[in-house]
Amino acid sequence: MLYYSQRIVTYPSLRRLVVRALSGAVRLRQGSGRELHAATGAEDSALADLHRSGYAPLGNLLDGSQCDDIRAWLADKLLTDRDRPRPGFTLAQRADAVRVADYHLRDVIACPHILALANSPQLLGLAARYMECRPTISALGLRWSFPVPGDDSALQAFHRDSEDWRYLKVLVYLTDVDDGAGPHVYLHGSHLTQAPVRLRFYSDSEISAAHGADQLLTATGSRGFCFAVDTAGIHKGTAPQLNARLMLQIQYSLLPSYAYRYTPEHYAGPLQLDPYVNRLIVRPDACYG
Repeated sequence: MLYYSQRIVTYPSLRRLVVRALSGAVRLRQGSGRELHAATGAEDSALADLHRSGYAPLGNLLDGSQCDDIRAWLADKLLTDRDRPRPGFTLAQRADAVRVADYHLRDVIACPHILALANSPQLLGLAARYMECRPTISALGLRWSFPVPGDDSALQAFHRDSEDWRYLKVLVYLTDVDDGAGPHVYLHGSHLTQAPVRLRFYSDSEISAAHGADQLLTATGSRGFCFAVDTAGIHKGTAPQLNARLMLQIQYSLLPSYAYRYTPEHYAGPLQLDPYVNRLIVRPDACYG
């Protein structure tokens, strides 16, 4: 009921009223989250981009050595095929037919640099200002997309997400992503438009005809490049044609996404984590390092 209640309210003005009420309730119980704000010009610029466009480039928040650390950690970790059930496999064991594959949350939590980035002032501050309250990390994942001949996966078609009343995703390329490596594409300003009650997929021709190709923002960048998107807008992860893409996804929201069943993982690292922000992905007794 909690999930579908936000699905059936499609008018943007009415959704904004609900968001204002919910963020006010979170502020009363958890504080404003103002101490999380980075209070920098870059944060101001990214927030303005999100409100206006739905897409905000954040630059390379991970460097090459950090990306190397992540890739080395993941080398022997098991992947799960998103398109069809099959036994877990490592990157080296991937079958040619696998298009999209994810790592288990426990391996994402333990991976170097991931939790530190998700809880960094640059990202938590932006999320707190966009939510207008202390945010919740409601999804955290690492996903490979591979070039495979034939039809694209449904995961790689234009669509809208429907996770919460308000949320944003920070996507981080952990491989170099050019036009041949499956860049993310976002329809400028579409987060401000009314969404249908039923989730649906849109063809490239349908989007271009209705909005114009010049309204599509394509995110390319070297490994470590980050960008924030409000995926209530129309977007897709393009199917790679030449090179595989590894991407980190961090989702911040007002509330938990009630479409998911959460099983927080143990964290034994040195970080002192905000127990409220991280409660869905990390056990509360592990938040203080």
